[in-house]
Amino acid sequence: MRTRMLALTSAVCGAALLGAAALPASASGSAQEPEADADAGVVTAAQLLAEVRACSRISKGRYRTDSGSAKATVPVCGTRDAVFWKADMDIDCDGRKTRACNRKTDPYFLPETAFQNSRGEALDSAALPHVVVPGPSKVWDYRTSGLTGGSVVAVVYRDRVRYGVIGDTGPTGIIGEASYAMAKTLGIDPDPSTGGAESGVTYIAFKNSRISPIESRARAQSRGAALAREFVGR
Repeated sequence: MRTRMLALTSAVCGAALLGAAALPASASGSAQEPEADADAGVVTAAQLLAEVRACSRISKGRYRTDSGSAKATVPVCGTRDAVFWKADMDIDCDGRKTRACNRKTDPYFLPETAFQNSRGEALDSAALPHVVVPGPSKVWDYRTSGLTGGSVVAVVYRDRVRYGVIGDTGPTGIIGEASYAMAKTLGIDPDPSTGGAESGVTYIAFKNSRISPIESRARAQSRGAALAREFVGR
């Protein structure tokens, strides 16, 4: 869990086409997997966004996107198979200390994550695409929605869809955060101090979809792709 910055100070790197982003191997030794965009049968960003146009709110209130936000504007919405929210993206660099994620690169760095890998170690935010959910509160408790550490998540930004897992929890009143690795795969500046996206990020968390081990990018990708196809009725 980490404390949010008051505001993002850098614009989104929208023009960067990173394709299959090369990420460092995780501490658990899980292999890097290529990211596919245009294969036959792959669910597109437009198809997923069409399924989450309307919000049936399941949270009792709304969330702020940053600690300095004047108003809470983001509800958590639900469908039969998933929950979703539309927010910004702050960068979570907590967990395993790496060249990208450490106290020098991130003044809010913490050496632990809410959920651990199969070895009982903190997750590697620089290698594992994952999403941060707000800690349980009266507004919303992710656990009551069939979610936990390792639940599969689809993240949509512009025309890109990437799959990961729930890997950490954050402040109870703030939403819109994902790991360094998730940002990088989406073409978002992953710098924990100056990067992120100010808006336009959709998070879709699939209910009862936990994978094991949590650090397997391959399993998150394959399970996420299958769940996305079911979600859009393909």
